[in-house]
Amino acid sequence: MSVLVGDIGGTKTQVAIAQTTDGSVQLHHERRYASRDYAGLAAIVTDYLDGLASQGQVRPTAAALAIAGPVVADRCEATNLPWQLDARALESATGLDWVRLLNDLEAVAWGIPGLRPEQCLSLQAGQPDSQGHIAVVAPGTGLGQAGLFWDGQRHHPFATEGGHTDFAPTDAREFALLEFLQERFGRVSWERVVSGMGIETLYEFVLAYNEGTHHPRMEQTAGGDVAATVSALAAAGECGICQATMELFMRLLGREAGNTALKLMARGGLYLAGGILPKNLAVLQEGGFLQGFLDKGRMRGLLEAIPVQLVLEERIALIGAARALQAQAAR
Repeated sequence: MSVLVGDIGGTKTQVAIAQTTDGSVQLHHERRYASRDYAGLAAIVTDYLDGLASQGQVRPTAAALAIAGPVVADRCEATNLPWQLDARALESATGLDWVRLLNDLEAVAWGIPGLRPEQCLSLQAGQPDSQGHIAVVAPGTGLGQAGLFWDGQRHHPFATEGGHTDFAPTDAREFALLEFLQERFGRVSWERVVSGMGIETLYEFVLAYNEGTHHPRMEQTAGGDVAATVSALAAAGECGICQATMELFMRLLGREAGNTALKLMARGGLYLAGGILPKNLAVLQEGGFLQGFLDKGRMRGLLEAIPVQLVLEERIALIGAARALQAQAAR
């Protein structure tokens, strides 16, 4: 089965042709687009299909497109893009016979069962339970969350919008953070704190809270990718404020990942995905993340038993989208 797959995020859109055979997925003709350079997804898909035709490639007839946002009845209002998406409208605009929309973290969840050991990095061994539920948390432009529940025979992926639940502070600094963010945004969700946009706001908070000064490179980043600059300066040890920002980010991410694991009773494991963590591996492994993850009082023992894996396969949403479409076609 050969299908078009896409991973549509607030920053970038990845598109490829997926060849699925007996559950395995091979990706070909991969291409990346800057999402905000286009008025909508139809323009990206049309450009991609035209590119295939110009190379003499066979045009696919079906597509599975993973979107950062809630998908209901094959429609979605993208969370971090000004796009309204409708599968039937995409079929009409692109000439595809069948388009399925699914949440991007649901697509990641579909990809989890097919991961090979070398495509993950263990952060906590835990006590694996192959028949336990699984939690997926992915900080990227936003904060995606999903799960897989065990029905007695196999795992079933499902989407959530857990990243938009209320942020909850636990100490004086975090209460100050909440007030700082409330002045700017009103309601404060976990996505405002542990995501790409969260790194930027955490940096601004830590700078003010510590009465610090900008690193010269931060002065030059206005209007650019602040989160990338903060993480780069932190990794290089060149900016104490940036290091404190990334340490706070990892501890808070651990707390919310632990919340998610508890809510799903994720004895089958917690999988961390998204583009931020593999680029900040050293600070992820320093211990702040696991300290936040395990800091659950009487539930600490339960969290210690949950395996924690970092997904290293950056194309997992594309792979999972193909697996989801294959499963639907089989039904």
